Amino acid sequence: MMEEQGFEDLSLSQALPLSQDDAFKEFWSGLTPCISTIPTLTAPQEAWTAGSVYYSLSQVLNEGFDENLFELSTEMPTTDSVTPPSSTVPVTTDHPGEYGFQLRFQKSGTAKSVTSTYSESLNKLYCQLAKTSPVEVLVGKELPLGAVFRATAVYKKTEHVAEVVRRCPHHQNEDAAEHRSHLIRVEGSQRAQYFEDPHTKRQSVTVPYEPPQLGSEITTLLLSFMCNSSCMGGMNRRPILTILTLETPEGLVLGRRCFEVRVCACPGRDRKSEEESKAKMQSGTKQTKKRKSGPPAPAPAPATTSKKSKLASSAEEEDKDVYVLQVRGRERYEMFKKLNDGQELLDKENKTKTKVFVKHEPSSGKRVLQRGERSDSD
Repeated sequence: MMEEQGFEDLSLSQALPLSQDDAFKEFWSGLTPCISTIPTLTAPQEAWTAGSVYYSLSQVLNEGFDENLFELSTEMPTTDSVTPPSSTVPVTTDHPGEYGFQLRFQKSGTAKSVTSTYSESLNKLYCQLAKTSPVEVLVGKELPLGAVFRATAVYKKTEHVAEVVRRCPHHQNEDAAEHRSHLIRVEGSQRAQYFEDPHTKRQSVTVPYEPPQLGSEITTLLLSFMCNSSCMGGMNRRPILTILTLETPEGLVLGRRCFEVRVCACPGRDRKSEEESKAKMQSGTKQTKKRKSGPPAPAPAPATTSKKSKLASSAEEEDKDVYVLQVRGRERYEMFKKLNDGQELLDKENKTKTKVFVKHEPSSGKRVLQRGERSDSD
């Protein structure tokens, strides 16, 4: 009967034959116990109309979904993994901050045997290469937990401040340490860490703050400078500053101190020389270098007023001007001296030959008496 009917006579609301309906009920009744034993996610029941699709989706979500995937980590990064930012042009002014951050240096003279000495008048540290320089740190109150000290070297002059202070290639090649390019090192601590800013390439070293020991008010840092100020390819005689900052573990600056450093072979001698030079500049006298002087120039002859002499052969007037000639070198001086002496002798001989003696009348106007004559008064 169904084969004879066309597609036009079928309607969408027509019910399926009873045989197909019975088969679906038998399939569903056998599948229901299996679904009830599987744990499912909380989902609105009206969203699913087919049991098989719901079962498949529930199985995939239960096996592959990680409930901790979107949970945020509550662990804070440690100090070892954080590199504090570095400014392009570091600040070199002192700032004690709310904790009263201060520095002190041990008293030492200007003897040749000292390896490190500090000048208060110049705010300058003089030290030898790779020798320990103690720096004493004082704070006014307790610091936050995990505070660190950071030491950074920068050039002092404006035309060099943008450059990074590094060791010279010679001293770098001789060193086998991982941080061999760093100029400043912290001695006596295994917790020192060396950083290089990824943007400015400036290098620094940090060390955790240690509270003062019992009976003391200071904490001592041991710094070493691994290149001379005169090293070619490194500082190359350019003055540097050391910036010592007190920071939190996150890199927040709590205080800052700055001082100049000169790394040399004889710190005591250089300190004494520069302090004396500054004292002379302040008193208004400038220090000048001595230079070798040649033989003394001949003293100028005294200028004499020439008189008109009655000469038979000439009535010329003598030269009144006297000139001084500065001559360099002993041999040249002796040659010009002989030449001048010869001319003076020649002039003297010419005057002697041409000199004419003239009799002068007495100044009183009286006639000179001849021999045997008497005066009118007689």
